[in-house]
Amino acid sequence: MELQMRKITSIIALVSLLLGSTAFADDEFPGRAKYKKIPYIEREDLYNKINDVVVVDARSKLEFDTLRIKTAVNIPVAAESFEAEIVKLRATTNKPIVFYCNGHTCMKSYISAKKAMAVNVNDVYAFDAGIFDWTKAYPDEAVLLGNSPVNLAHLIPKSTFKKRLLSPDDFSDRATIDRQKYMIIDVRDKFQRAGVGFYPGIERWASLDQQKKLDRYIKKALKQNRTLLIYDEVGKQVRWLQYALEKAGAKKYYFMKKGAKGYYKELIALGNE
Repeated sequence: MELQMRKITSIIALVSLLLGSTAFADDEFPGRAKYKKIPYIEREDLYNKINDVVVVDARSKLEFDTLRIKTAVNIPVAAESFEAEIVKLRATTNKPIVFYCNGHTCMKSYISAKKAMAVNVNDVYAFDAGIFDWTKAYPDEAVLLGNSPVNLAHLIPKSTFKKRLLSPDDFSDRATIDRQKYMIIDVRDKFQRAGVGFYPGIERWASLDQQKKLDRYIKKALKQNRTLLIYDEVGKQVRWLQYALEKAGAKKYYFMKKGAKGYYKELIALGNE
């Protein structure tokens, strides 16, 4: 009887652990709860199957050119031709297609899989751990600015990135105080932006997919000695833009902490006071 009770207790503990792990996974990877019908693949599984799948980078060309999985092809989910390109890709291979983007809170891997399934391209997966986790775990299977294996010391550290972050409130103060001193750029894609930006009449819009347009704005800001204020959706895509800014010799630039979503949260918090 005592042995049976011990077994029951062990089973209950195991179930609790598994349920706890699932809850943690949902918190860590919000796309899994939001897109329950989209299958996902874990990092180690993708590594072990890398030669048996087609990996698609769903981010912008700028992000892809900066850091990518070595075997990946770039088909930006924000592009008008996305569905047509995915249908064309499926016609060339029967392998599973794995989409990825920046990381845990980036939904582009799931959005890509959903859009692919909508045009009858099946056997698709989301790799939601993203490029940062992948590169740190498998630098030999990643490419940074054309070089592989990736020297992890050449990744811009979080500490350096954080020095360029402004709270949404501070960002807005600077954006609206002196238009001649600052240039504001919204780099969200058309799905994320879904309308106008936060600073109509004084900001510019150039998504990371519009690289030439973005380069023009950066060069203009440098020529006019203006400080760049740049924001994205959740404050993570701008990490890739930082490589381009540093390469261009930009010294005066800042990003909005947590991006547009951080801005909305701050507005809601102020409204509830």
